[in-house]
Amino acid sequence: MTGIRLDAPAPGWAIDADVVVVGSGVAGLTAALRCTAAGLRAVVVTKANLDDGSTRWAQGGIAAALGEGDTPEQHLDDTLVAGAGLCDEEAVRLLVTEGPEAVRRLIATGADFDKTADGEIALTREGGHHRRRIAHAGGDATGAEISRALVEAIRDRGVRTVEHALVLDLLTDAEGRTAGVTLHVMGEGQHDGVGAVHAPAVVLATGGMGQVYSATTNPSVSTGDGVALALRAGAEVSDLEFVQFHPTVLFLGAGSEGQQPLVSEAVRGEGAHLVDADGVRFMLGQHELAELAPRDIVAKAITRRMQEQDAEHMYLDARHFGAEMWAERFPTILAACRSHGIDPVTEPIPVAPAAHYASGGVRTDLRGRTTVPGLYACGEVACTGVHGANRLASNSLLEGLVFAERIAEEITAAAPRVPGAAVPHPAPVTLPLPVAGARTRIQRVMTAGAGVLRSESSLRETAEALDALHSDALAVGDPAHEADTKAAAPGVESWETTNLLCVARVLVAAARRREETRGCHWREDHPDRDDTAWRRHLVVHLTPERTLEVRTTETSDFPSTLEAPGSRK
Repeated sequence: MTGIRLDAPAPGWAIDADVVVVGSGVAGLTAALRCTAAGLRAVVVTKANLDDGSTRWAQGGIAAALGEGDTPEQHLDDTLVAGAGLCDEEAVRLLVTEGPEAVRRLIATGADFDKTADGEIALTREGGHHRRRIAHAGGDATGAEISRALVEAIRDRGVRTVEHALVLDLLTDAEGRTAGVTLHVMGEGQHDGVGAVHAPAVVLATGGMGQVYSATTNPSVSTGDGVALALRAGAEVSDLEFVQFHPTVLFLGAGSEGQQPLVSEAVRGEGAHLVDADGVRFMLGQHELAELAPRDIVAKAITRRMQEQDAEHMYLDARHFGAEMWAERFPTILAACRSHGIDPVTEPIPVAPAAHYASGGVRTDLRGRTTVPGLYACGEVACTGVHGANRLASNSLLEGLVFAERIAEEITAAAPRVPGAAVPHPAPVTLPLPVAGARTRIQRVMTAGAGVLRSESSLRETAEALDALHSDALAVGDPAHEADTKAAAPGVESWETTNLLCVARVLVAAARRREETRGCHWREDHPDRDDTAWRRHLVVHLTPERTLEVRTTETSDFPSTLEAPGSRK
């Protein structure tokens, strides 16, 4: 344990549970439902409303070998190719073999997927898939339908929830085992202010960290809270340099910041073409799948074309779909485009890459166990080894579903265990809050130096800027130092900024260390993939002295989480 905590008040209230799930996307709600079905007292903590996580923004769908002629083995092959040599094959095989039944259980829970005329699940293709295996709902509203079904099931089964609550830190007992979490509830409700949920098992399902960049497809709640909490708790994080930039995000103009509208890969799956301002299809000849190449390849091709033509965006042309297909298959995207003055029925859509998905995260084993006993992770916050260096399209919802079920089985098998009393660290170290205005600064330097294009010089400048913000925060917290700037007051905004600064520093440290181009990590100064030196993982942990330590695994296989330095069996 590091003994590092956020600068926050002591808990003023507490509730008890068998398991606390942090996050309310497909991963978190599935874990809570399965634990509840097994008779455990589950509490779901979520940062906004139950249906406000990243899941509801998923447009494309969920990938599984459900169609005639498709097999888990084919799904495995496509996933391994997309992952560029860094997927854990055992984890991928587990995903693709357990995936179809997990989707059927999701349907049994209440999720209603689109059907063909003969009543079968309608399937489409997306980038990197050689077969139609993407199940979708409401045309392009798959995430919203999955979220609706799971939230309804949570409420029907009376699962206790704490909404509008930002998780702060992990509680541990005298033996270093998980004993719950502290959290801050915003606004008025049953609980207000800082409190605690005491439980012997904690499941992190907090989603991604897209808000570390200026422009992202992620909702405003995606500030890397789970990864930062895990680091402070002493857990290991892996492969954070592999941030996937979605190739086709609606371009809203230079300088647009915050969450940007996504134009699903399924639009290309149905036959849309990527073109430049002259109407030239520049993906032809770039890859055998052209517009349906894996996302990293498409994002790089768009970026290259933008550089060559000194353009701010490219275009996605789907005018040949016609008005009826747009309205029936992609109603959400059609409405989003029209709300910004673009009609895809009559004109090409301006698109550019934006931060989308973290392929790395808190390192887990095949049961979702982290290197901290009693702490589990699933969904985008986790690094299970499934995605490798680049996530295959629509594998994210499936990963959250499959590994959440496995975590629930693991927790149920280990129960009952009464948590030990949470004890304060003998010498707790408070993580100082960043100075005012740091959040925007973090996002802009990350976008400029650690985005789609990276190099040693850009990453060094980004690291120096982030280190300066970290040093400023430390200086403000030092009474012997007369700082020129003022620290932010403890609160949701400053805690989120602290988390963003933490994950940004880890991401940049790993990106500087990996001197090659692989998957969605593109180094201009090291343009080739180097399997001899770099077909392996980077593992990061936070020391009690608040410094980052990065180590490289011996092979592409992950070492056991039970054998990590400092872990307890």
